[in-house]
Amino acid sequence: MFSLLSTATMLGAFTALFAIVFQAYLTSNELVRLTVILQHLRDLEVEYPVQGPRVAIGYGSCSDLHVRATDFLEYSDTIGQTLNASEYTFDDITNEEEFLLNFAYYFQRGAAAERFTANREMFMGLVQRAKKSSTVQHHWALGGNAPVIGTRMAIEGANVLLGAKMSAKLKTHLRPEVQLTGSLIEDDDIHLILEYNTGDSWGDLVSPRANRYILHNDHHNPYLSSLEEFDSALAGFEPHLFVVSGLQMMDNYLYPVGVREKLLERVRTQMQAQSRTATLIHFEMASFVELELLQLLLRTVLPYSDSIGMNEQELDNLQQVLETGRISLVADCNPRVAHSLDQARAVFRKLNEDFYRKQSGTGDGATRRPLSRIHLHTLAYQAFIVAKDSRWQYTKNAAAKASLTAHRHVCATTIVNPDAAYLQMDGSFAVSARSGARRIHFNNRDPVSCWEETLELREAGRTIAVELCVAPVLICKNAKQTVGAGDNISGAGLVLQI
Repeated sequence: MFSLLSTATMLGAFTALFAIVFQAYLTSNELVRLTVILQHLRDLEVEYPVQGPRVAIGYGSCSDLHVRATDFLEYSDTIGQTLNASEYTFDDITNEEEFLLNFAYYFQRGAAAERFTANREMFMGLVQRAKKSSTVQHHWALGGNAPVIGTRMAIEGANVLLGAKMSAKLKTHLRPEVQLTGSLIEDDDIHLILEYNTGDSWGDLVSPRANRYILHNDHHNPYLSSLEEFDSALAGFEPHLFVVSGLQMMDNYLYPVGVREKLLERVRTQMQAQSRTATLIHFEMASFVELELLQLLLRTVLPYSDSIGMNEQELDNLQQVLETGRISLVADCNPRVAHSLDQARAVFRKLNEDFYRKQSGTGDGATRRPLSRIHLHTLAYQAFIVAKDSRWQYTKNAAAKASLTAHRHVCATTIVNPDAAYLQMDGSFAVSARSGARRIHFNNRDPVSCWEETLELREAGRTIAVELCVAPVLICKNAKQTVGAGDNISGAGLVLQI
């Protein structure tokens, strides 16, 4: 009996030891693989130096108040019961109950969201609670799409003209290469940033990935208050790139009749005034839930943009609005490459078909621009579609730079450490979800996969030759910050392509 027990014990110990050694072997191999991938991404990132481009970026700014969502918000069983019973989200957040339900809806799906509340008393109560809490850590940071994109591009070597108004205190956070065009104001708009990590639990809810929920009660940004001063400064700046961002601050805002339309007409006029031969225009998408606003953007902003940047939620939303006329509140937070590329192709085709259908050579048609670039940034990869005959440069290098910037920002570090990263992409991916689509196998020493295609614009009777590039992201294991990730990624990708 003793002999049998001893043998069983020895076998158990050996099995456990073998498992430990084998796991260490796998971990070591994966670390070597990540190190090789990282080195070749870095080589691509620095292959072409940034030539000090002039970049003009609008509109707006804010002061971001960051808190850890699951520490700050109090869960109740009523939240889970309401979600399970109705799957309903509130477009208008008028009280704290609606706010918590709205947060819960996106949290359990790992989806980024940005929402407006007209209830200033409730909003400022949340801000004061976050500031004064002895148990919840908080910190302040420069916020707003335009300042964050501008700061990233300035770090990378661009000269930036920023269309925003901010307080003297917030202005101290701007880099010297960023020229502020708007006048100073007393009080900045505040955004409450609720961050959460992969696997965070809130009551019965668990987040499938790291992300953030943003609540705001803006008064300056929805009116694009810096637009006139920005317009004056633009006249002599002659930008190589003009970036339109921050328009999601108009989403669900309560304007007097006709005011929002007039504001977007002024944005369109500003875009139309840019040189078609000297200035490229990029529109940074965001979290929109109001169909009327997206339809306005399809008339006033997208037809005059050369490029669009977005995440997987925003891509799905834009495709749904273009094809069905309906809003998509959430999408798969970790979409497969093939599915995302099919969605990006569909958007690329549709917007270019609209361009050629409405192109007349005179009047409004003469100032419209064909879409020549899409940049999709997801947790696991960066994907680009770029027209071959366009002025966008170095797509492969831009994809590598965007990928590395994603890790650096989310991990809040300037150094990419393979030990702090993991890959979510498989060893190969299909270029389309269509039956029989070819697969591209991942190469550690050539990690950014690029290929050429011809897209058929059936309604326009034309074809467009494009280059597609997909870069894996070395995902940060322990996310420090997700807010601003898309802006930093987009800015890094753009700075190499102009």
